[in-house]
Amino acid sequence: MTLQQLRYAIGIAKVGSFNKAAENLFISQPSLTAAIRDLEEEIGIVIFNRTSRGVSLTVEGEEFIAQASQLYHHYETVLERYSDGVHQKKKFAVSTQHYSFAIKSFVEMVKKFNIDEYNFAIRETKTKEVIDDVAGLKSEIGILYLSDFNRKYITYLLKEHELEFHHLIDCKAFAYMWKDHPLASRKSVNLKDLSDYPCLSFEQSESGSYYFAEEILSTNEYHRTIKANDRATMLNLMVGLNGYTLCSGIISEEINGSDYVAIPFKDAKGEDDRTMEIGYIVKKNFMLSTICRLYISEMEEYLKNYTASHTAK
Repeated sequence: MTLQQLRYAIGIAKVGSFNKAAENLFISQPSLTAAIRDLEEEIGIVIFNRTSRGVSLTVEGEEFIAQASQLYHHYETVLERYSDGVHQKKKFAVSTQHYSFAIKSFVEMVKKFNIDEYNFAIRETKTKEVIDDVAGLKSEIGILYLSDFNRKYITYLLKEHELEFHHLIDCKAFAYMWKDHPLASRKSVNLKDLSDYPCLSFEQSESGSYYFAEEILSTNEYHRTIKANDRATMLNLMVGLNGYTLCSGIISEEINGSDYVAIPFKDAKGEDDRTMEIGYIVKKNFMLSTICRLYISEMEEYLKNYTASHTAK
């Protein structure tokens, strides 16, 4: 088994086609087919189901590609660290729930590199896809939160996918809304205050959607709810419909603009014991790349400064 064979197999799994993978890998389709056939014979399993409509992974193939992706990523990380003379673009990708601090930290990290030499990617996506992306090494790191409500379920999924969660910050719940919202000048709001306005939330997978929700109070009863699947739509709904969403309160004006405010959320008694633990997930026992470590440092620095500035107020 060679690293080249692993690269070929991973390339096919990504696109679901031998022909397309051959184009991407700059190899002839017959040579690619022969390389995979030799690999399957050597390891004694069938990696791909071949059909007239393309290829798909077998059950054994899914496990093999997961392990191969991790091994190949380790190889690329070593190459990045010790082979300065090798002229190939280095890759780094992040998958995250919708946190403006994650985007801002990514921007600051990218500024430190020559973009011509790197393939960077950041994906704001559904919670389950954050987990799947990191598990399959589509992204090296993922950003999500845990709470008393979702912790058991999310932790189970992380363990099942051999992922580990690292704490970044604990924060309370805030109602995020347009600066001209009727409640925008309040010192705090509760569910009764918000009941006349639509609650906005990011759309999730149907299965386990309560546990995957990005909003900490997802199990409450809301008379008016609207789902969105991207940040721009969410912000437009806040302006057009006086909608609001429940969030961590950690907002980057450089990313979202200055037309929005975060109001502390309290229950009817003026109390708030709901905590979001935001952190990052990575593969267990995984050697993180230099870029990934720098990205984590950027997030930690941003959150440290944010906490200091808001504590001072």
